Amino acid sequence: VSTQSTGEQRLGEDDRARALLELCVSQETLDFPELAWKTFIDFEVDTMHYDNARELYERLLERTQHVKVWLAYAAFEASVAQVARARVLLRKAFALFKGEETNEERYLVFEQWSELEADVGDETALAELKACVPRKVKKRRRMADGDGFEEYIAYIFPDDEAAKPNLKLLEMAKKWKKAQAAAAAE
Repeated sequence: VSTQSTGEQRLGEDDRARALLELCVSQETLDFPELAWKTFIDFEVDTMHYDNARELYERLLERTQHVKVWLAYAAFEASVAQVARARVLLRKAFALFKGEETNEERYLVFEQWSELEADVGDETALAELKACVPRKVKKRRRMADGDGFEEYIAYIFPDDEAAKPNLKLLEMAKKWKKAQAAAAAE
């Protein structure tokens, strides 16, 4: 269908191309759904139908809450000079991915938000972002095969309520280690 829609586009038949792409993304099962959605969204952006592209992103977010969709939607809004909309999307995604299981996704959102504010941010936006800066912590977890441990980087965000007791424990451990080092030096 993507090839057929491209052919229709070349002939200047945007409505027919749009209909083919709509037919494609409305299917319940697709071999490569991300490719179909991306092709349709890119088509709408290329033809400068930005409201249609927004509608497609919203429909896609109803189907999946994948971090890449949120990031692409925010990048689209920023690319068409809709910084306020991009910020709203990044804030929503940042709140959505709060939690231990979605820690890495939340960090990806934070990174894109940081890049946006570095380019176009004002002092208020930069202050809001500064309050969200995560701390990197090395952690260990048992490997999937149960044979040993692996180290990984976790991000602890200031508003992560569940991590606060662990942060206190970590701070106490650091103080104890410093005390031990000072005692050994004496």
